[in-house]
Amino acid sequence: MPPLEALRPFSLAVVGAPYGNRDGSNRQFEILLCKPGEEVELRPEPRNKHDRNAIAVHSCRGVQIGYVTAERAPLIGSLLGRTEVRALFQRKAAFGAWIRVAFGGEVPELTDAMLVEHDETADAEPEFYPDEEWPDE
Repeated sequence: MPPLEALRPFSLAVVGAPYGNRDGSNRQFEILLCKPGEEVELRPEPRNKHDRNAIAVHSCRGVQIGYVTAERAPLIGSLLGRTEVRALFQRKAAFGAWIRVAFGGEVPELTDAMLVEHDETADAEPEFYPDEEWPDE
């Protein structure tokens, strides 16, 4: 894991939007209500039967919009216990959404380029975007 001071803000894909929530709320509808720059909450789900590293993403209204990808969840989960992690809704995507995260109390910033929708399909696996490098674990 990289040292905390080396962590720069980056964007994360939020997946699982087509699935419904236990309370009957609709993730895709909630994503449509989200505005760029709204805070989102990252909640670990250690009792998740599919992935004990699962990190649920909830809108500023407390409605789940999906999950951090399984590939990124272990690192994000470990950081949630070590430093303050702040996250903002970035934009909707065909597969769900993008969020921007920052660490150590830093507020993530959104640029105009991060808000532009790209040619994405619902079946495409989201790539790490828009940052060039992922901090090595």
